[in-house]
Amino acid sequence: MLHISGAIKKPGKEIALSGWVHRKRGSGGIIFIVLRDMSGIMQVAIKKDSVDERSWRMASEATVESSVEVEGTVKEDKRSPTGYELTASSFKNINVSEPFPITEYQSTELLLDKRHLWLRSQKMINIMKARSYIFRYAREFLDKKGFFEITPPILTKSAGETGANLFETDFFGSKAYLTESSQLYAEAMAFSLERVYSFAPSFRAENSRTTKHLAEYWHLEPEMLYLNNKQSMAIQEKLISHIAERLASRNDDILKSLGADKDDLLKIRPPFKRVSYEEALSILNDKGLKLKWGDDLGVEEEKALTEAEEKPMFIYNWPKEIKPFYMPINPRDERTVLCADLQAPKGHGEIIGGSERIWRYDELMERMHEVEQAKGIKFNMNNYNWWIELRKYGSVPHSGFGMGIERVIKWMLNLDHIRDAIPFPRMSNRLEP
Repeated sequence: MLHISGAIKKPGKEIALSGWVHRKRGSGGIIFIVLRDMSGIMQVAIKKDSVDERSWRMASEATVESSVEVEGTVKEDKRSPTGYELTASSFKNINVSEPFPITEYQSTELLLDKRHLWLRSQKMINIMKARSYIFRYAREFLDKKGFFEITPPILTKSAGETGANLFETDFFGSKAYLTESSQLYAEAMAFSLERVYSFAPSFRAENSRTTKHLAEYWHLEPEMLYLNNKQSMAIQEKLISHIAERLASRNDDILKSLGADKDDLLKIRPPFKRVSYEEALSILNDKGLKLKWGDDLGVEEEKALTEAEEKPMFIYNWPKEIKPFYMPINPRDERTVLCADLQAPKGHGEIIGGSERIWRYDELMERMHEVEQAKGIKFNMNNYNWWIELRKYGSVPHSGFGMGIERVIKWMLNLDHIRDAIPFPRMSNRLEP
């Protein structure tokens, strides 16, 4: 059997299709069914005097979301949804659906409760296609740049600075966590393969209910030997530009269906604007926000900073107090560390966080002790010894970054909420279906 996308290329031909009833209407001796499969939709006309009695009965019994098989002739018809119609010669129900619980106008909560069914909607089908392509284009870029994909563990004993944002679990009587980042393992792999990336789920136990937060998300994390922060930023902007160009040039039909503009994506070309943290504070305070040194940027600040931008922008050299312990101190301004966050344009928020990594043993131990003193915490060194030990055996300068793939999807498809960028969203108030 063909898919619908192939059927429309065969006007006048006898073909067979299988799919699901997307819409149905009829009067008198004719039934119109809009058939859906993964490739699109197509109108099917079943005329009582053109099919056998069994086919007519089955077409009459078919309901929305029934799975069906149909044979017939393709013809052009400008009145149909896609400009083509299939005139049926036979019709068969595979499974007649019960009354479908999702109708035209439903609440967001019901659509989330019935996510397993809402994924069949044209909107979600196209988002999930775009999601798959974005994964593909990201891997395509990194593979061509000589990166090796690695598969780090999801369960780990290595917590963050406090463990406050981690999901704890029992591992055969020992305390373990769902990983919030694969960075530590990627660093270990980089000392053998030099350029690596992991593409895996990460978990954050943050009780945030913004349009850009998920408790479980997919995390793209490259690590690169001998690259400094500026060179890492150059890789990041080329990666983002590659994904945007591919999506715009190869998947314009998907973008159109979602109301996204391919021309916006074609503008995403390096170099991206680079603004220091200190300059960002000045820009925001000129806009009427009252920020002081050491303040982090939230949703409101990110929106104010980027809502007029057409391309992503880097904010670099953040205060050391609000960044992780593994980032090296900036020798030109010891208040800051050598890092950069990439903000999506038009207020979509941060999509990448990256930095150089402290690669000298003594410097790392000194920095961890400094963080303990400043924040009143105590690192469980037993959980970090293996990672710290990397600095004792042939360590070299390196850097890396982490990209939240759902945030990129939300921005590039211009979605209102990040929950639609993933098939089954996990948020602070939702664990099912």
